[in-house]
Amino acid sequence: MLVKAVSSGVSPLAGEPVDGLVLLPAAALGQLVVMPLFLMASGWWGYAGQREIPRLGRVRLPGRETLLAGFFASLIIATTTLNFTFAGVSILLVLLLMRGGVLILSPLIDSARKRKVPGSAWAALTFSLLAVSVALGDVNSYHLTLATVLSVLTYLAGYVGRFEIMSRVAKTGVKETDRRYFVEEHAAAPVFLVGILAAAALAGQPELRTGFTAFLTTPTAWAAVGIGMAYEVLFVFGTLIYLDRRVYTWCVPANRCASLLSGLVASYALAGLAGLPVPGNAQLLALVFIVTAIASLSYPAAVSWWRERGTGARRVLFVCGGNTSRSPMAEVIARAHATQAGGSARGVRFASAGVSPARPGAPLAPAARTALAELGLRRVPGPANPRRHRARAITPRLCRDSSVIYCMTRSHRDAVLALAPDAEHRTLCLDPNGDVPNPEGQSAEVYHQCARRIQELVRTRLHEFLGSDPGPDVHAAGLS
Repeated sequence: MLVKAVSSGVSPLAGEPVDGLVLLPAAALGQLVVMPLFLMASGWWGYAGQREIPRLGRVRLPGRETLLAGFFASLIIATTTLNFTFAGVSILLVLLLMRGGVLILSPLIDSARKRKVPGSAWAALTFSLLAVSVALGDVNSYHLTLATVLSVLTYLAGYVGRFEIMSRVAKTGVKETDRRYFVEEHAAAPVFLVGILAAAALAGQPELRTGFTAFLTTPTAWAAVGIGMAYEVLFVFGTLIYLDRRVYTWCVPANRCASLLSGLVASYALAGLAGLPVPGNAQLLALVFIVTAIASLSYPAAVSWWRERGTGARRVLFVCGGNTSRSPMAEVIARAHATQAGGSARGVRFASAGVSPARPGAPLAPAARTALAELGLRRVPGPANPRRHRARAITPRLCRDSSVIYCMTRSHRDAVLALAPDAEHRTLCLDPNGDVPNPEGQSAEVYHQCARRIQELVRTRLHEFLGSDPGPDVHAAGLS
């Protein structure tokens, strides 16, 4: 809204339209001023990496990868503002080209990274592209200058470079890793932006030179600084969305839907404040597709909520690596404990799976069966019978259907969240204080110790899950 108002000359501070290149330096300086204030106030500056500098000691500075990501981000920042300022070019057309371009890029980048895209993300991508296509009906002119085309292509190239680096060094779901990337890219981007613009101004670009000199002394410059401050907010939230461990085909529609909605809000605001035309019917129809895309993005979480709270069904999933020792032992122990505990525990369903089973369909390891037998769990009736177990791989559906997921190690939890990011708040380590080691290939005594540890952890976790007394010890109950 600020960019349109200033570049169109409708701002109370602007007596006439301001060229996009003229307002860019003030906008870049506005973000450069606000960026360190945010990083310091949030306390996130401490996540930045440290570099050894002669005579200065260890200083927090971006690494090579994040410096390059900051450069690509600076291209996105500059062209985002610039693309709305070309004279004689429809702002709506440029907006839709930018949004549609990144939407199309997202599955291509996921494919290059070999990341599986869930159906809900494909649906959201489709509806988002439909929203862009329908909104094109409100474009009055499809005229594009060479400068506009180059600017849009630069914008898209910035996203390709940024996403490629982000995929390699961040987007992990590990707070320290992702925040380090966020802070270092965030610190580098506005510095690069001001440096690039200043270099072009010194090289003789007249509009940028005016932007760094005469324009900064005008009242309109404050509105341009406000553009940079607003972009700082956009940069923070946009980056956090992209850093989500879910695929880009999920993250980009989430971001683009917000962008298209904000465009509609800004258009109506300018119509009321400055008498500019209101959005046409095509944009309002596009809003229907945007809302549908948001519903598609929310579908997995909504289904999980409905199954857990709407139907009252409670499901507990145990996860290990191969699903032949630790997680099936936990499943058998949990079923037996629930049978003994009775009451609300009887309605809980238990299952197990592995993040990378070497032999899907393999039975429970003989040493694991022996360890369960030593706990008195030799012939448990029903599906909990150890001899009936067959190894299987974890799936997004299993994660979606589970009320809580207990993993044997932190790496197993990371693997689950890579497959089902929506399950983050209900995916836990069985032992909150450490991993449960894999006993595979070790002595019978190691298996027995592992089974006893799992038994104690399962009783504690079920107590937390059910919100009741842990109940009798399965071993003391003497199931056999």
